[in-house]
Amino acid sequence: MLMLISVFGLPLMRYAWLSFHADSVLTGLQPIANGGANWIRLMNDQRYWQDLIQTMRFAIASVGIELVLGVVVALLLNQPMRKRGVIRSISLIPWALPTTVMALGWRWIFNTPYGPFDQITSTLTGVSLNILGNPSIAWIGLVYADVWKTTPFVALIVLAGLQSIPGDLYEACTLEGGSSWTCFRRITLPLLKPYLGLAAMFRLAQAFGVFDLVQVMTGGGPASSTESIALYAYWNALRFLDFGYSATIMIASFILLSTIVGFSWWLILLLNQQRAMTVTE
Repeated sequence: MLMLISVFGLPLMRYAWLSFHADSVLTGLQPIANGGANWIRLMNDQRYWQDLIQTMRFAIASVGIELVLGVVVALLLNQPMRKRGVIRSISLIPWALPTTVMALGWRWIFNTPYGPFDQITSTLTGVSLNILGNPSIAWIGLVYADVWKTTPFVALIVLAGLQSIPGDLYEACTLEGGSSWTCFRRITLPLLKPYLGLAAMFRLAQAFGVFDLVQVMTGGGPASSTESIALYAYWNALRFLDFGYSATIMIASFILLSTIVGFSWWLILLLNQQRAMTVTE
């Protein structure tokens, strides 16, 4: 707890205090109280709201796909097979790779015109998609890379949930004449809801604060079409040296993210109660 307070709590309190001060090159990098002008500026900052929408679009798309693929991968890894432990270990490699290294790899894959993806699509369709250079579809490349990396994390959580489901429930379902789909729909999916909620909570928090993936693959471009909130705060702090406004962006994002995580946690507790009632019945 002391470590969490020192690493997260104290900087957060510093940012909250700084959000009510002007601290930039115009003030000689000295904090000067400005009566909440940073928050008024934030409310009228169209770029911030654009980045918020883009960040939420990225988070919802990537997490939604990861939850579906995570369930599929977890079901496959839960099946009896030879070398199952080795296969499970190999499946975690994308998640274990550093994000920067992975992002560099995907930036090369989507490179135009030398990347393999562009060469394949150009050969098949005769048209270059130019994914990372097209403002309307560049975010899809980010989602694809994020899904590839973090789906194993979701699968790991779902796999733990699968292993916690009593086998007697499946035996009873089979004896009653239930098909595999019926057992999945009536037993597996309802009992996995708390684990899916937990995975969604973790991944939404991570996706909402995405920085390194965007910075390496697109740098927020083209034309700021993939810029995230974290990257916008970074630009204000380290490029424009406007630390007061950067702190305001971070605190506003923290409040929004805390609300999302708090709601997700409440939903998990509710799903856990329903799961306990289902198992009892």
